[in-house]
Amino acid sequence: GIMSKKALTPEQKKAMEMKYEIAKELGLLEKVKKMGWKGLTSRESGKIGGLMGKKNRENKKNDNQKES
Repeated sequence: GIMSKKALTPEQKKAMEMKYEIAKELGLLEKVKKMGWKGLTSRESGKIGGLMGKKNRENKKNDNQKES
């Protein structure tokens, strides 16, 4: 592919790992492995996106608590 693995920033790598984690939680990991992310329905993608957003917000909250 065009995207070489080296091109991923640490943030992107974290996001990808989180995406796979969530897919696993939702029981979609096998489907992703077989068909790729584009193989998911828009509903399934939306679920993953929603959970990623939620986790990102939670992580930010936790980061802010550490600093104070």
